[in-house]
Amino acid sequence: MSFNKVILVGNVGKDPEIRRFENNSKASFSLATSETYTPKGGDRVTQTEWHNIVAWRRLADLAENYIHKGSQILVEGKLRYRSYDDREGVKRYVVEVEADVIQLLGRKPDGGNQQSSGGQNSQGGTGSYNKPSQSGDEISDDLTTRDPADDLPF
Repeated sequence: MSFNKVILVGNVGKDPEIRRFENNSKASFSLATSETYTPKGGDRVTQTEWHNIVAWRRLADLAENYIHKGSQILVEGKLRYRSYDDREGVKRYVVEVEADVIQLLGRKPDGGNQQSSGGQNSQGGTGSYNKPSQSGDEISDDLTTRDPADDLPF
């Protein structure tokens, strides 16, 4: 058995870039993940990795409305590899994470009375939005809110 699954938790590097097509929309943005460690006898080191995230359809709408530079999010998805020829004819290779699930993490910014479905709830909880599953013509959305206390390890 084999499968392609990626789970990342990090901070958004820039506001999502939105592209609209005839029956579809696409959001692209970068996500930074960091790992901190201390080598033997050394100073503490933080290593940051940057990931290209792509979200389609309703996840793209979620990204457009609720994800901004600095937002902390969780992304579940698949690794996708593609190539293209740039303007000079040089072949370029890209690795992207195609999002299946995006969860908004952290607290709602102070001073905002904004109500959001799929965003953070008024108690400062988190929201998640799963990519709609398609079976025939039917599209179902799975929109849930969770209490961050449910994620505590104790």
